[in-house]
Amino acid sequence: MPKKKASPKRRSGCPLNASVEILGDRWSLLIIRDMMLRGFHSYKEFLESYEGIATNILADRLRKLIAHGIITTKLDPSDGRKLIYLLTAKGIDLAPVLTEMVLWAAGHEDTGNQALVRQIQMDKEQFITGVRQRWAETNRAPDRNFQGKLRPSPDIRRVGPGSP
Repeated sequence: MPKKKASPKRRSGCPLNASVEILGDRWSLLIIRDMMLRGFHSYKEFLESYEGIATNILADRLRKLIAHGIITTKLDPSDGRKLIYLLTAKGIDLAPVLTEMVLWAAGHEDTGNQALVRQIQMDKEQFITGVRQRWAETNRAPDRNFQGKLRPSPDIRRVGPGSP
């Protein structure tokens, strides 16, 4: 089992509480969804998602997801002023959780995207395996830039509408 980072002060030691404190707002889950299912990697793509996240909220949530190790960044090779956002191994481990949330909502609420729901229902394990495989292909070496050199730690202050 990987070594766990020292956790920040939490309201309680309950594992569900820790999950809620990290992922408990809707925007964080939708950002993760867009990365897992839609292959979003740029600030602009997140802004154009159909839920309509505000720029200040997006910048804040990206910062928090980076701080919690759910996502990481690297410089865009086509424009070194822009960042590309990538799920970490910790982030992709949320695939089964989000999959179950989709199935739960589809079973109890009137939701759209029934094609996705049917795909998951047909073979949930295969669906999750596909999500993980796409992640592995996209994240060949998340700690390296495209030239294979070690990249510096992300400067989370660069996240936001004024950032590249």
